[in-house]
Amino acid sequence: VRRLGQGDFAQRVNVRGNDEVAELGRSFNSMAQGLEQAEQLRRNMVSDAAHELRTPLSNISGYLEAIKDGVVQPDPGTIQSLHEEAVLMGKLVNDLQELTLADAGELTLVRQPEDIADTIRKAVSAMQPKIDLGGLSVHLDVPAGRLSCDIDSQRIGQVLRNLLANAVTHTPNGGSITVSARESGNQVEVIVSDTGDGIPPEDLPHVFERFYRVDRSRTRDTGGSGLGLTIVKRLVEAHGGTIQARSEP
Repeated sequence: VRRLGQGDFAQRVNVRGNDEVAELGRSFNSMAQGLEQAEQLRRNMVSDAAHELRTPLSNISGYLEAIKDGVVQPDPGTIQSLHEEAVLMGKLVNDLQELTLADAGELTLVRQPEDIADTIRKAVSAMQPKIDLGGLSVHLDVPAGRLSCDIDSQRIGQVLRNLLANAVTHTPNGGSITVSARESGNQVEVIVSDTGDGIPPEDLPHVFERFYRVDRSRTRDTGGSGLGLTIVKRLVEAHGGTIQARSEP
């Protein structure tokens, strides 16, 4: 216990028998495991934040030094580049904060009966400019009537926009995206599919892991931070739902 109190969370005790001392030992080991996991989570988040913020911070610093030295002029193009880096940093910070809350089980959901078909239409409408810009078509396959579901519509809208953004990024010009919804027992199943290049079998089990990119050559501008699908998974699970990916090249 003293070692644990000093921060050595790897401590465990040998448990024998079924008496009160054994029960105490099992409780101690359970507590120690929880503390060790929490400490590992804290370290991961600090490491993730440092790793992901380093690139935009370096870019901003480089631009400002160049302006200070007179090498680069603070023209509209330069200011736009600085603004894009600042926006990217802001999104990374928001994503990391959201992921921290999700990992800690502290996501706030305002759940009530909603028409998820309407939530889907709104998400597609919000993404329509990017869909059009990518030269893509989008098809909706949702019931004409109300498809009621107990959800936080803003959070599920966030899930759908993330999945749609992912589809837009990975679907070539002229391709299509389909969003469908249907009742499945006492649940609602929503499917976002696209005609993109697909995901290799060895990468498929890892797509919901934080900072995992199937295409390692993609920059954060074109490939995102690698947090989008992780956040999607956490939000769906916070609703008591499940999510899976099916694909082939």
